[in-house]
Amino acid sequence: MSKLFLIPVMVAGSLLMAGCATEEEVQHAQATADQALSAANSAGQKADQAQATAQSAMSAAQAAQTTANQALQGVNDLQATHKKGQRG
Repeated sequence: MSKLFLIPVMVAGSLLMAGCATEEEVQHAQATADQALSAANSAGQKADQAQATAQSAMSAAQAAQTTANQALQGVNDLQATHKKGQRG
């Protein structure tokens, strides 16, 4: 449960127990808590999406690195073949 949710609930509960909270104040505190919980859930979903995007980017970078390594190996192989041909 989000801390943002607990703060208004705790305040409303304290006011209610002290006998100085109106029904509107309690409803307002509950609405604030609901909004905070909704915002926290939305932020969590966006964080999950960002993580998935980052993982996709990492996979693409690793694939690019593999391709670059293969290309470099191909160049090295060609250079070695070329040098052998010059010696023979």
